[in-house]
Amino acid sequence: MQTSRRDFLRRSAGLAVAGSVWSATHRLPSAPQSSPSQALRLGGPCFLKTEDPEALARAHRQLGYRAAYCPNVPLHDTDRIAAYAAAFTRHEVVIAEVGRWVNLLDADPEKRRQNRQTVTEGLALAEAIGACCCVDIAGSFHPTSWFGPHPDNFTPKFFDAAVENARKIIDAVQPRRAKFCYEMMGWAMPHTPDNYLKLLRAVDRKAFAVHLDPCNLINSPEKFYRNTDLLNECFDKLGQWIVSCHAKDLRWEIEMNVHFREVRPGLGSLDYATFLRRLAQLPQNPPLMLEHLSTAEEYAAAAQHLRTVGQTLGLSFD
Repeated sequence: MQTSRRDFLRRSAGLAVAGSVWSATHRLPSAPQSSPSQALRLGGPCFLKTEDPEALARAHRQLGYRAAYCPNVPLHDTDRIAAYAAAFTRHEVVIAEVGRWVNLLDADPEKRRQNRQTVTEGLALAEAIGACCCVDIAGSFHPTSWFGPHPDNFTPKFFDAAVENARKIIDAVQPRRAKFCYEMMGWAMPHTPDNYLKLLRAVDRKAFAVHLDPCNLINSPEKFYRNTDLLNECFDKLGQWIVSCHAKDLRWEIEMNVHFREVRPGLGSLDYATFLRRLAQLPQNPPLMLEHLSTAEEYAAAAQHLRTVGQTLGLSFD
């Protein structure tokens, strides 16, 4: 449809007003140097096989965790949801996130609808159980891999679809405490702090927030070597919206092309001193969740490394 100059100016004025309102109600955090540090909330998977909410919550504290991934409980089981929420609250363990790892941009329309319903139910579960957020990737246009790279993952078509999906998921649940987030990715939006900020503005929902996984943003030698700058940029621009974080590390496998491999914290090059220091300054106290390791021993070693780094900075996890 053709747009008249008068319509264009009217709409532009409306966008300018909307932008000023958004800026007034979504202010960036103050300088981190003036923010007090607080105890960090470390969490990770628990290998205890139990259906007892009390035992599971207690096991997290025995591991030194004050945060947990959401237990596997169906949305319709309201009694068990209440039991888990009560047990974790009793032991002062925050449920960090409900993960719903599906492709919201699947090429098959019916599969795409089902995936969005899965994530919508995940956000409803997060709201019911008291989790900080429900998280998924924004999706991928890759024809066979639900998270794979594709040239269209950096197009306006992808961005607009991500905005539409986030709005529909949030509007269907209308959560009052849980947030919905997109996982950062190196080959799909949101792939930079600025792009995440743009998504926050476009989605324009209070329940849309930030899930910080800095390793997923490191997709070039420059970002690998300057990951301290990347971390500071993330906290400077996105800090007040961060509701949960992932903890892992990256090592450069030397070969004839660039190849970064995920490793446990302490075996790579991520600047965890900066990560932990900036995270401890956020007033909302987001959880820091270990992930992608294979054994309980690996998780214990990763947790110990983070505690050691934290101790050198005068930070506590208790």
